[in-house]
Amino acid sequence: MPRPRKCRRVCTMPQRRSFGPLDGAENDTPPILLSVDEFECIRLIDLAGMTQEECARQMGVARTTAQAIYAGAREKLADCIVNGKKLHIEGGDYILYGSSSACGCGCCHQRRPCEKKIQEGKNMILAMPYENGAIFQHFGKSKEFQLYEIEDGKILGSRVISAGENGHSALADLLGKQGVTVMVCGGIGDGAKQALAQWGIRVLAGVQGPVEQAVEKYLAGRLSASSNATCDHHHEEGHSCHGGDSCCH
Repeated sequence: MPRPRKCRRVCTMPQRRSFGPLDGAENDTPPILLSVDEFECIRLIDLAGMTQEECARQMGVARTTAQAIYAGAREKLADCIVNGKKLHIEGGDYILYGSSSACGCGCCHQRRPCEKKIQEGKNMILAMPYENGAIFQHFGKSKEFQLYEIEDGKILGSRVISAGENGHSALADLLGKQGVTVMVCGGIGDGAKQALAQWGIRVLAGVQGPVEQAVEKYLAGRLSASSNATCDHHHEEGHSCHGGDSCCH
């Protein structure tokens, strides 16, 4: 059985996703697909000036893996430039990486791209508290989150991240550093809402059911959420969630 591929650490998402010739006749050839981790490898080596060994440490992979990623990415860029093809950046096995301090790639000391938000609507990351395929109903006690990378109303990829033993503020920091722009959840307290708001994360609360169903409804504009859904779990036995008026996203 093949070993699972390890997620590569990525410091910043691309500011632009699609590239191609501006002159000449339209080319109907399908665009070349450059993964986000290939983009990061090019950025670290060719723009930030890292060696392949330094790039490998930054991305959390072996040097030979970084070398292979770099070689594949350079070949795609050459094909795009020499043969006049379109190029699109999407997908890949990666996780957005950052902390309250700079992550070490050099650029974070200047502009903190790890914490830069992806604009909601066109490029965005939607998150949901996750348990056994469904939306976990108590935000503050969430152990995992399902994240969806969305572009132009289409899902490019998804992944599950561990929340660890975090409180409300730490959960907000975790999600903010992952680039999350929208949080779809069940019950959530005012403190958690305020912490998420500091990261510019929009909260759609009072949602139940499978995460796949919820993201499909969100993309279709049919997700019913509550503006007043709250969660009170100061006491384990007295834990309760309260809904409010329903509204349609």
